[in-house]
Amino acid sequence: MAKSLTFSGYPANISQISSAFEVHDSRFLNLIGPTPKLEVLLKDEDVPFAHEASVFIPSTDELFLTSNILTDPVTNHSTIQITKVKVNSHLVTSEVINPAIPMANGAVNHGDGILFCGQGNQTETSGLYQMSIDPPYNTELLVSGFYGREFNSPNDVVVHSDGSIWFTDPIYGSKQGFRPKPQLPNQVYRFDPVTKNVRVVANGFGRPNGIAFSPDEKTVYITDTASILGDGTTDPTGPSTIYAYDVSTIQGEQFLINRRVFALADTGVPDGIKLDMEGNVYAGCGDGINVWSPGGVLLGKILIKDGAANFSFGHNGQMFILNENTLWSAQLNRSVKGALLKI
Repeated sequence: MAKSLTFSGYPANISQISSAFEVHDSRFLNLIGPTPKLEVLLKDEDVPFAHEASVFIPSTDELFLTSNILTDPVTNHSTIQITKVKVNSHLVTSEVINPAIPMANGAVNHGDGILFCGQGNQTETSGLYQMSIDPPYNTELLVSGFYGREFNSPNDVVVHSDGSIWFTDPIYGSKQGFRPKPQLPNQVYRFDPVTKNVRVVANGFGRPNGIAFSPDEKTVYITDTASILGDGTTDPTGPSTIYAYDVSTIQGEQFLINRRVFALADTGVPDGIKLDMEGNVYAGCGDGINVWSPGGVLLGKILIKDGAANFSFGHNGQMFILNENTLWSAQLNRSVKGALLKI
């Protein structure tokens, strides 16, 4: 028997909602709207082009994606490709670009360009790389280590409104065989691009991964994906957890305090993480996009076979979901706005 619920003033029936949208709490219906839709934008059976980053450029309706690990046919070494996708028309087009970023992974809008996590390789350093969004896609290395010790393999990054850059640095690169032995613990850092000061702001992780601020920037959410070890093995007793911290200013500097469990992903791990302007928390998990209320209640899921590592919000409630060989578009309620770009 279908359950009758209410969307902010008009009736709805769960049986009328696409089976791709799994409702766990009536508040999810207000997020997805009366006619949510999930469709394929781009597919490549041969290349897992849609793995990480998912940076949306609102001025051009372009999306920048990083692939999963590929093998360079010339060198036989591990490599990652960056794809630029045009999503502003019925005809979705894409092109592979080749900026000088070793093993690019997570990324975020930054100034007039994009800030990428470069995981590095056996010969090129890891760090944060600023890239122009226009050809020839010039890059600049902003920071490459912690006072003489190279970062492990920076994974994801977010920018605070004060200009500071916050990023995670797990040891996945060495576990996956393309980085040297780690020189630092699994940690989270804050980098000030003006003073060049870099500080550890959080530790105690198995594999710190996704990171995002609440709309008011009073809370930061960090995912720990250590149940996937990175060497091809998994540990079901390891973290698949989202932690929340309060952002506090002490002696004029920002600290993360009051660490607490926010949520546990029930399928796979919570990889990329984003928030909407209402403070709801979205994460790419083993069964798709999972959505929690600001209080940590699971509201619902956008189900994607084989899951999603990352995603981003576009205009008017559109969401772009990365599913390795497939780029999906989910149309939510048009009132939903991502907290990162506020669109």
